[in-house]
Amino acid sequence: MVTTSYKHIVLDNQGVALIADTPIKVIELVQSHLAYGWSPAELHFQFPHLSLGQIHSALAYYWDHKQELDQEIERRAQRVEQIRSRTPVPPIVERLRTQRSHS
Repeated sequence: MVTTSYKHIVLDNQGVALIADTPIKVIELVQSHLAYGWSPAELHFQFPHLSLGQIHSALAYYWDHKQELDQEIERRAQRVEQIRSRTPVPPIVERLRTQRSHS
């Protein structure tokens, strides 16, 4: 682990930003913030094991590295979409869709 100028943020051997003393990646917390519009207080409610200091450090890291992290978020979304497009729809999902359309 490499320390950073952000009190609660460290970089792993691959340069991935983590919240210190946790297995949580900064990008994972940021995705919750962006996807749900959660404030730091709401993030703290959803991740009670994180301090507000850790949350604010992670968000500060994001805003200072926004372009790089936004690109990684987009790469992750594209990867999920590729996997989703190659995965057949389970029969139960098809049945539920059929039932819903007949309701």
